[in-house]
Formats: sequence, structure tokens, C-alpha cells
Amino acid sequence: MNASRPPAWYLVSLRAQGDHRALRRAAARHGGGLVALSPWRLQPRTDESSRQVLASALRAPVVLFTSPAAVRAAAGLQPLQARAGQHWLAVGAGTAAALRRAGIANAIAPARMDSEGLLALDALAAPERVGLVTAPGGRGLLAPTLVERGAVVERADVYERVPLALPAAAIARLESLDAPASIALSSEEALRLVLAQLPTSARAALQRMPVAAASQRLADRARELGWRRTVVAGSPRPAALAAAAAQALQG
Repeated sequence: MNASRPPAWYLVSLRAQGDHRALRRAAARHGGGLVALSPWRLQPRTDESSRQVLASALRAPVVLFTSPAAVRAAAGLQPLQARAGQHWLAVGAGTAAALRRAGIANAIAPARMDSEGLLALDALAAPERVGLVTAPGGRGLLAPTLVERGAVVERADVYERVPLALPAAAIARLESLDAPASIALSSEEALRLVLAQLPTSARAALQRMPVAAASQRLADRARELGWRRTVVAGSPRPAALAAAAAQALQG
């Protein structure tokens, strides 16, 4: 996008503080700008207890990572190295790429990049023990379903989502955009935290925007929260979200 030309549209990002760069670039490829509404920041855990819990989880026959942030935080606690016979799983392609960068060459990600897609993988059909590397909150479907299937789940929370107050300037900008906007949605929890902080007028402005949801489940949650226009990107990756958001506005 030409830097001197105003954006034709905006993508509203609910990602963590400092984690908007990829979405900004993806929106720019479609002529869009970015509005950042970060409801939290990500804080890795560095204490000895977290290190020990992670070490135990990484010895499980199946090791499952729920985000690129989980990979980065885990690698900060100890080097990641696959053992013979282990299955290392990632919730999506971005998390699998983070694992490859951390030294896990054979990480597996589902074609459907959400909890349901992950749970459909053969390695999770009837696991005995699963190391779940994640953060508190989010992806509530995984652990209960694995327990129902007979697995012992060793959970290692290696980072935290620390809530942030939305800046007044960001809220004001949301209400005064000079072009159409769409929302990139990859976390129900993030959306709820943002909504809880918005005054009535800003909330109404947000809910007039179409939602580009990473999954059908998230599209359904957005409709339950009051959105009428949703599209499913089929992936939480920035390129997919930005393309779906641009398409939603054209439609």
C-alpha cells in the first residue's frame, strides 16, 4: 500500500500488545490499515516451578502446543528436543512453524486450525498421556475432551495473558474511522475483554463491523455476542484473516 494514500479500509486487531505486525502487513496487501485494540499482553513464566512442570509435560508420548507464544515461552524455559516415538502437535500452521524454528522438525498441525481440528488427529484418538503446553484460559475444549478419551493431561502453563486497559485514544479512533472496517477474530476471550471495556457508542461501532473469524466456532460466538455479519477465514493466520476481512467488506 502506498504510504501517502489513506487506507481504503481498516482491520481491527484484538491480538496481544506488540503482536500486530503480521496482521498490519497482511491488511496492507489488500489496501487496508490497522486499528490495534489489545486487551492483554503476553508474559512468559520464568520460575523454577514452571520449568519443572514443563519438563514433565515434554516427556509425554504426545506433546501439544496451543500457540506460537507457548512455543516461544517453552523454549525460553528449556531447549525443545523430541524424543524417539513422540508426537509433537500444534494447533495450527503458525504454531508448527514456531516449533520448527525451535528445533522440532516433524511437528504436526491439522488442516482445520482449531481445537476441533486438533482433536481429530490420529495421535489424539486414544492417547494415554498428553503434555499440554499452553497458558491459563483459552481453548477450554482440549483438556476436558482428552480426559474423556482416557488421557492423563499434564498441563504446563508457560505464559500468561495479562489484561490491559484499552487506551482512550484507541477507543476514540474506533468511533471516528474514515473508512469501513472489519474485525480479525481469533480469540473469543479477547473479544469479550474488549467489549467489556467499551462505552456504548464504541461498542455499537464495533458491532456494526463484519467479523472475519478464524473458525466456524468463533463466528458462532460472535453472532451470540450480537454480530450480524460474519465470515469464516478457516485459519488464524494473518493472511487468511485479512483476506476474509477484505472480502467481507466487499460483500
